[in-house]
Amino acid sequence: MPRLEEVANVVLRVPSILVLDMLYKCDIDSFTDHLKARTEDMLFKYKYVIWNIYYFGHVLSIVVLLLPLGHIIQLYLHVLCALLLYMGHQIVRDYVRGEVQYGYDGALFLDSPALNRFVTSLTSQIIVSTLCAFLMRTQRVWLFSAHLLPLLARVVSVPLDWLLTLSFVSMVITGAEVTVFLLVNLFVPYRLARAVYREIIGIEVTELYRLMAVGVSLWHGFAVPVLFSVFWFVLFGVQLVTNVGTITAVQQGPLLFLLTSVSECCASPYSLLGLTFVVSYAALGLLNLCKFYLGGFNALQNHNVMHRGVTEGVTLLLLALQTGLLDMTALQRCFLLFIILFIVLTSTLQSMSEITEPVVLGLGASRNRSVWKHLRGLSMCVFLLLFPGFMAYKIAQFFHMDFWLLILVSSCMLTSLQVTGTLLIYCLFMVEVWRGAALPGLDEIVYYVNGVCRVLEFAVAVCVVAYGAWESLWGEWSWMGASVIIIHSYCNVWLRAQAGWKSFLLRQEAARKINLLPRASAEQLEDHNDVCAICFQDMTSAVITYCGHFFHGTCLRKWLYVQETCPMCHASIKPSSTNQMGAAGDAQPQQAQQTEQHPHPSEQQPRPENSESHQEEEQDSPGDGVHFTETNCDEFERKYSNSERNCSKGSLQNLHYGANGDSQNVGNPSCSSDGSPSQEESKSPEDETQELREAD
Repeated sequence: MPRLEEVANVVLRVPSILVLDMLYKCDIDSFTDHLKARTEDMLFKYKYVIWNIYYFGHVLSIVVLLLPLGHIIQLYLHVLCALLLYMGHQIVRDYVRGEVQYGYDGALFLDSPALNRFVTSLTSQIIVSTLCAFLMRTQRVWLFSAHLLPLLARVVSVPLDWLLTLSFVSMVITGAEVTVFLLVNLFVPYRLARAVYREIIGIEVTELYRLMAVGVSLWHGFAVPVLFSVFWFVLFGVQLVTNVGTITAVQQGPLLFLLTSVSECCASPYSLLGLTFVVSYAALGLLNLCKFYLGGFNALQNHNVMHRGVTEGVTLLLLALQTGLLDMTALQRCFLLFIILFIVLTSTLQSMSEITEPVVLGLGASRNRSVWKHLRGLSMCVFLLLFPGFMAYKIAQFFHMDFWLLILVSSCMLTSLQVTGTLLIYCLFMVEVWRGAALPGLDEIVYYVNGVCRVLEFAVAVCVVAYGAWESLWGEWSWMGASVIIIHSYCNVWLRAQAGWKSFLLRQEAARKINLLPRASAEQLEDHNDVCAICFQDMTSAVITYCGHFFHGTCLRKWLYVQETCPMCHASIKPSSTNQMGAAGDAQPQQAQQTEQHPHPSEQQPRPENSESHQEEEQDSPGDGVHFTETNCDEFERKYSNSERNCSKGSLQNLHYGANGDSQNVGNPSCSSDGSPSQEESKSPEDETQELREAD
C-alpha cells in the first residue's frame, strides 16, 4: 500500500513540527524571570534545568522528525501502548474510589450495583490489555495486566482499604516494566545515529552531484513540501476554530479575519516555511487552471520549470526574511503580509500572461477555425488586461503613494501592457486571415508593436528608478531602499536596454546583409522554378546568396537573426570583398551553367560540340569521382533528369550545381545526396554511372 505509506510518512511527522513551533514561541526568558527561590543558587539551578529541558525538547523533536518511517511507526505504537496503560490505571483508580465511597465490601454477586460496576471495569481492563498486546505484537497479555490486580483482589473480598494500596502497587509494577523496556532500548538512538554516520561517510563528498543526489533523495523521502503544507493547514485550522466565534472576528469581517489568521500562522520559521509551500502550491494550481482553460488536458503535460509556482513561493520567503516579518507585532505582520501577498499575486498574473501569449498568437498565426478556442484565449487576455489595473487601483486607494507602492503599481501596469501588445499582434494575424492574403510588411509591423511595448516597459522601469532615487536623496534613505533601487536598475533597466539595443543592432545588420545580396531577375526565377526553402511559398522576388541559393528576402533576414550561414549549404553569408565584387556577375553565369548542365526535361538541349573538353574538365575537377564517356553522356542526362523530377518541389533542400559539376543537397529524406530519389524508389546516379561504364 504505497499511498498509505506516503500518507503515514507525512501525518506522523507533523506532531514533531508542531512541537518545534510551540517551543519556538515559548518565551523562556520571561518564564525564568518570574521564578522565585529561596536562594540565588536554587534559582540558578531552576533556570539551568528549564533551559536544558527546552533544548532537549528541540533535539528530541528533530530526532523524531528525521527518523525513518518504520521507526516512527514503532515509536507511535509504543506511545499509544503507554497511553492505554495509563488509561487502564485511571479506570481502576476510579473504580476503587467508587467502591470505597459505596462502602460495600461483601460478595459481589450479592449486590447488583457492585456487580455491574465490577463487570464494566473488568471488561474495559481486558480490552486495554488485549489492545496493548496487539500493538506490541506479542501473545503475553499478562505483561500488560498489572492494573487488573485491584479487580482480582475485589473478587476475593479484600478489604476496601487495601484496594487503594493495591492500585498503587499495580502502577509501580507498570512503571517498572516501562523502565526496564527503556533501559533495554536505551542505545537504539545511538545505533541509528551510527548507521546514519556510516552512510554519510560512505558518500563521496568530493563529488558535488552525489551530495545533490542525496539532498534530493532526502527531500523526496521526507516529502518536505507536503509535510510543511499539512503542518501549516493544521495550524491555520486551529487558529480559525479558536477565533471564529470571537467578537474581534465579527468586527473585522471575513477578509480581514482570514488575513489576520494567516499572519498569526507565520510567526515562526516553521510556519513561514509552511506558508511558502502553501503559496507555491496555490500559484501552481492557478497556473494549471490557466493552462487547462486555454488548452485542455493536453496543456497540463507541458511542465515548464518557471511555471510551477516556485517563483512565487521563493518571492514570498525572500521578502519575508528581508523585511523581518517574524520579528514584527501581529498588526505589523498583517499589514506587511498583505503587501507581500499582493506582490506574489502580481508575479502569478505575470506567469499567466507568459502562458497565454504563445497560445493566443499561435491561434492567430495557425489560422485555427475553432471559435471556442479563440474565445477562451481572448477572455483570458481580457482578464489579464483588466484585473491587474483593478488591483493597482484598489491598493492605491488604501495606501499612500511611495516608492514601494510605485513598484507594485508598475508591475500591474507592465502585465497589462504586455497583454495589450499580444492582443494587437493577434488582431494583425486575424486581419491577415480575413483578407485571405499576407499583409505586406507584417513582420515589420509586429516588430514595431513589440518594440513599442518594450519601450513603454523600459520607460516605466526608468520612472520607477528615478522616483526611488529622488525619494532616497530627498526623503528617507535606507540601505534596503538603496539595494532595491540598485537591483531594479540592473534587472529592469540595464538588462532591458542591453537586450533591446542588441536586438536593434542585429536587425540592422541582417537588413544590411540582405541589401548587399543580388536580386534575382524574372528570368532567373523562371529558370529556378521552385519555392522558398524557408517558407515553402512561391517566389515572385528573391535574393541570391553567394553560394547560389534563392530565398525570399524577408525569410532570409529572419534566418540571419539566428545565424549567419546559408540555410541550405551552411556557407557563410558574411559579405567579403570577393563576394561583393562577384556576386552580381556570378549570379547569371551560375544560373546559366546550371541550366546548361541540367536542362529541364521538356527543354532538352543538344549536347554542345565541345563536349570532349567539357568532359575533360569534369574529369579533372576535384572531388567529382564520376567519369562520363561521349557515347553515354546524353543517356545519363536523360535518366538523371527523369530521376530529378521525382524529388519534391517543396522540399527544404533543392539541387544546385557548382562549377565543377558536383551536387549540393542537405539531408532530404526522400532524395539521395545528389538529388535523385531514395534507393527504395530508384537507383542512385553513382549506380547508373557504374552501369554505363560496364556497358562501355
